[in-house]
Amino acid sequence: MSDLIPILETLVADVQAARPAALCVVLKTYGSAPQTPGALMLVRADTTTIGTVGGGAAEAQVQRDAVRLLGEDRSVLLNLSLEHDCHTDEGPICGGRMSVGVMPIADVAALKPFAHGLELVRQRKPARVPIIVEHEGKRLEYHLHLEVPPTLIIAGAGHVGQALAHLTENLDFHAVVIDDRAEFASRERFGKRVRLITDDIAEALRTYPIDEGCYVVIVTRGHLQDEQALQAVIHRPAGYIGMIGSKRKSATILNALAQAGVPQDLLKRVHTPIGFPIGAVTVNEIAVSIAAELVQIRRQSTPRAIEGPIEARL
Repeated sequence: MSDLIPILETLVADVQAARPAALCVVLKTYGSAPQTPGALMLVRADTTTIGTVGGGAAEAQVQRDAVRLLGEDRSVLLNLSLEHDCHTDEGPICGGRMSVGVMPIADVAALKPFAHGLELVRQRKPARVPIIVEHEGKRLEYHLHLEVPPTLIIAGAGHVGQALAHLTENLDFHAVVIDDRAEFASRERFGKRVRLITDDIAEALRTYPIDEGCYVVIVTRGHLQDEQALQAVIHRPAGYIGMIGSKRKSATILNALAQAGVPQDLLKRVHTPIGFPIGAVTVNEIAVSIAAELVQIRRQSTPRAIEGPIEARL
């Protein structure tokens, strides 16, 4: 999960500045829980926190234990009941539990796997870092997977492209919008968080550094531009390629590429018509259907956030 990266970057910066910090990681959940395995919270030397392991009384307990463990310089596994966080007048309604690893780090040498993992992610390569805790006389080692931050390349700055870029801003996608019309690919329409490329769409897609962490959505202004855009990316190693259009239009374009020699295994990668069939009519509804498909593909292709434990006697 790419939203973990800022937390780990803060951990590295704090310890390098001689400020010990405790990394708190949700390792396992049972029943109803407010977070999933892999969620992080950093408890800093001044007791402030970054991130969350779920909030409420359970998180407050983790924070207190983390501050105490910073002074003892030892790691532990905490098993927490969540009943106090889900209580009504009729009694507890969740009944969930979660295991949280608390790993204080004060030594710069202990940062090496975290710094290495962050460097791999900066190179757009997936990584994993060890989470080591002590529990009942055993040393438990888990692995936390770091996802390559997903890039959403939107070919076309029209109404659908604009709506999709805005919608995915809060879904952890970094949006890049490509269009040859400067009046459409403008800051006024897309704001500051979206990268804008004003160029021939097909040419920009051929030269952009596309990798498996890239999701390409083709929503240009016309049939010909869609076909040219698809032809430009069909051989690229994108994790997802989708094209807007009716079934008839999609079949026409795919048939044209097949006749041009594009192998069927590449054509089968293309999601078209794009988006989930939710009966979308408006531009924003169409954007929601596309975004839902992007999230599904991303989560299906991402490894489990936490693996383990590997057990060893202390």
